[in-house]
Amino acid sequence: MAVVVAGGTGRTTAVRSGEPSFDALWQLLGPTHTGTERVPEAWSEGRFPPVRVTVLWGLTGVGGWPQTNSAPGGDVAMWRQDQLVVDGSGTPWVRSDLAPEVRDDDIRWHRAPRAALAQADRAGLLDGSGGEDAEAGDGSPGGWSADGVWWAVPGLAAGFAAGTGGTRLIRRAAARPGAGPPREEPRQELIDL
Repeated sequence: MAVVVAGGTGRTTAVRSGEPSFDALWQLLGPTHTGTERVPEAWSEGRFPPVRVTVLWGLTGVGGWPQTNSAPGGDVAMWRQDQLVVDGSGTPWVRSDLAPEVRDDDIRWHRAPRAALAQADRAGLLDGSGGEDAEAGDGSPGGWSADGVWWAVPGLAAGFAAGTGGTRLIRRAAARPGAGPPREEPRQELIDL
C-alpha cells in the first residue's frame, strides 16, 4: 500500500496494490530504486524545489506476537518515503529516504520518467485527490462545493424539527398526572445473598 500526501494541501490518500493509481505511482517513483544521482549542492542542504507529493510505502500483514502485542498480520510497516520534486526544466526528481523511522542523512536522489509524471498527474495523484476530482467534475477538492451539499439542508431541517417535536412530546407526557414509575404496593426488594 501507499499513503500519498499532496505537497502543500496536506490531503492524504491511501492507494492499494492492484489499483491503477498504485501502478502509476510505482512507475513514477520507482520504490525499488536504491541508487543515487548527483544533485546540486543546494538540494543536498535542503533547498530543493517544492515537494509536489510525498509517498510513504507500506507493507500490510506484518507483525504479531512477539514483535507486537497485536494479532499476526494486522500491522502495517512503513518501509520507505519518496518525495517528488520538479526542477526548473520540468524534470521530475525523486528524493528517497530508505528508512524513514531512522534519523539519519541517508537521502538518495534519482530522476523519474517524464511520461510517468504526466500519467500520475492525469490520475490526480499529485494533487491529493486520487482521481476524485476528475470524477467530481466541478473542480473542487473531493467534489465538495457550496452547490454540492444542497441536499443536506432539508435533511438537517427535518432532523432538527423531529428532535424538537419529540422532546416536547416526551416532556408533555412526563408532566401528566400519574406519569412516572408505579407507586402502589407491593414493591420488590433486591436481597443480597
